[in-house]
Amino acid sequence: MAEKLNYEVLKKSGYDGYILRKAPVKVLQFGEGNFLRAFVDYWFDMSNEKAGWNGKVALVQPIAQGLTKLINEQEGLYTLYLRGSENGKEVNRKRVISAVDACYNPYDAADWEAIRKIAVSDDLEYMASNTTEAGIAYVPECRLTDTPPASFPAKVTALLYDRFKAGKPGIVFLSCELIDANGQELKKCVLKHIADWGLGEAFADYVKNDCLFCSTLVDRIVPGRIRDPKEVAKLTEENGYEDALLDVGEVFGVWYIEGPKELEDRLPFQKAGLNVHVVPEVAPYKKRKVRILNGAHTGFVLGAYLAGFDIVRDCMHDETVHAFMNTMLYDEVIPILPLDRKDCENFAAAVTDRFNNPFVDHQLMSISLNSTSKWKARDLPSLLEYTEKFGHLPKALCMGFAAYIAFYSTNLQCREADGLIAVRPAGNEYKIQDDAWVLDFYWDHRGADDAALVHDVLSNEKMWDQDLTKVKNLEETVQKDLTLIRTKGAKAAYASVL
Repeated sequence: MAEKLNYEVLKKSGYDGYILRKAPVKVLQFGEGNFLRAFVDYWFDMSNEKAGWNGKVALVQPIAQGLTKLINEQEGLYTLYLRGSENGKEVNRKRVISAVDACYNPYDAADWEAIRKIAVSDDLEYMASNTTEAGIAYVPECRLTDTPPASFPAKVTALLYDRFKAGKPGIVFLSCELIDANGQELKKCVLKHIADWGLGEAFADYVKNDCLFCSTLVDRIVPGRIRDPKEVAKLTEENGYEDALLDVGEVFGVWYIEGPKELEDRLPFQKAGLNVHVVPEVAPYKKRKVRILNGAHTGFVLGAYLAGFDIVRDCMHDETVHAFMNTMLYDEVIPILPLDRKDCENFAAAVTDRFNNPFVDHQLMSISLNSTSKWKARDLPSLLEYTEKFGHLPKALCMGFAAYIAFYSTNLQCREADGLIAVRPAGNEYKIQDDAWVLDFYWDHRGADDAALVHDVLSNEKMWDQDLTKVKNLEETVQKDLTLIRTKGAKAAYASVL
């Protein structure tokens, strides 16, 4: 029976990678889950090795149930596997992360006091968080005297107030929640608590002027746990220890942090040569991610599924589907993005590697969920901006739009409570899942001919916030493309735009 991972067990195992046992706590992190440990803590761990940063991260368990006990039993150590494809080659990197000092449960009185002590420490420079999209929310019932205040922003306000009263310098916040302007939203909540709790103008000025709330954009897929017990047993034997916190992320990772130029020198990441960037604003990089990475998924997978594919990786190995995706990205999406073309092309090249990940069987049907709102957010803006900029329609995006309509209307069999049952050309049933009103729309149109269907889809302002039949030639083009998908098959239709 293998021993549980800790520093002594790791030493006995013969692990010869980088490890830092002792260092001051420079980061207080709200969140102890798989994502932050594979992302934020990884970057700080790499900074210790590559830039001599010499810092540790103290973790705060954000809700009453969490990983505090497990993390402390392993003395903050855990094994991280970064897996995927780089330049078409399989990558499987193992690293034991030693940047975590300890984890604290704020709902335990002694731990909350320990967190408060860290908050007023001279060593502390940063606070990081990923408390889910619901975490950054103003909860008026919270009070300064609560031990601890229930919400994340209320906890932050209480800890900053301690730090302010102790006369310590301001903190840099690195918010990783998946909402727009995450750092600024957190700051708004903190300032509202200050006003409601009557903590004074001097403290409000400290928060506004001495603290820096950075909105950030995170990008790394983190599957997290390995669920196959045989693989877990194999890795335990190979490693020579049992790791209850073993974490898995894709090899690709990039972090954009919105802040002033001088923040780049303050943070250790650039010095360590890492793919972490301080930028004047993260919005253009979010747009790039949504239009290229997410837009590629939504733009090609529905037609690819109708063509008989089930997994994203297999699509990357098919000459036609892969070329269709590249035509859409390089010829139609990248030319309208407000960033350096070469940077966008490098990002698109990385997308191929990410979609080609040999360790992840990403099902096309899982990507198909709620494709109407996804198409509206990810692909339709590119189609419209391209048309406006160049004066003609983008062929691949129009075909992708037709494929979306085909996916939602092919051989509809019945309307179930949570979806529409359809049959793809290969003969198997599949379930279309979306908002109920979208499903009702397609079910009600099951007897319509394609011309009527395309007209009613494009003119549906509830779907697109506008009447798309007013876009010159779009209705005729999508109708022609839909006919091609119905008669020749989605793969042949994709090939027709190359």
